[in-house]
Amino acid sequence: MTSPTDSHALSMAADCVLAVEQAMREGQLWHNGAPTPAAMASRAPFCADTLAFTEWLQFIFVPRMRALIENGGPLPAASGIAVMAEAKLTGNTAAERRVIEVLAAFDRLVEREAN
Repeated sequence: MTSPTDSHALSMAADCVLAVEQAMREGQLWHNGAPTPAAMASRAPFCADTLAFTEWLQFIFVPRMRALIENGGPLPAASGIAVMAEAKLTGNTAAERRVIEVLAAFDRLVEREAN
């Protein structure tokens, strides 16, 4: 797990989060309106029962990771977000492929820091 003082890992995580947002915006995967509070309160992994995966990324993953980074960590103990991205995104567009690629890099970072 990343210690609160591991600024290099946090900087790399910040780069991943920014790259996800950029790819989503450029690929028109960024949503204009926020989901309802009830939809965001789902207890299902990735809010899969109430949100599209791209909504979960935008409204839950990105803000949570930004807050974690701004507060000095630590990074999550594990991450399997790229697998979910591969399952939920078609990968037919450059933006979707980029999102999957960046999330895989985030997973590798988390795994490396956990060991």
